[in-house]
Amino acid sequence: MAGYLWPHMNTKQKIFSYLGQGLVLLSLLSLVYVSGMAWWNPRAIMALVHEKLTNTDSISSIRGVYGGVGLFVVSVLGYLWSTGLTITMRFLSIFWFLYAASRLLTWVVDGPLGSFGMQWLVIELFLGISCLMLSYLVKTEPVPVPV
Repeated sequence: MAGYLWPHMNTKQKIFSYLGQGLVLLSLLSLVYVSGMAWWNPRAIMALVHEKLTNTDSISSIRGVYGGVGLFVVSVLGYLWSTGLTITMRFLSIFWFLYAASRLLTWVVDGPLGSFGMQWLVIELFLGISCLMLSYLVKTEPVPVPV
């Protein structure tokens, strides 16, 4: 099957492509899950960090940023994935690095992160580095998108 999908690639290139596709899929499913949860139940998102939403303004903010904007990011990610793996991996590397940068900024400005923040800082750095490295190792040509 891999030969059918990528007949011009050698085995190493196919492995990198599969790893890249897997990272995109993992990122996409994770974002859909978190965005969907925020859209339908913003309190569940804040429960992950042991915080309570006590007013409708805070509820609408979490629903808008994690839910609405998250679903927009999911749609952009899906579109990019349909155009080519390399650009998708580079988009994801920027996405994950910005999440990590936000945590680092919080650490510098507001003090040390808790265990949740530290765990996600490591995960986001790993995903950002992996996506960036794979974006240079994957040899794919963009698929034309009908206009």
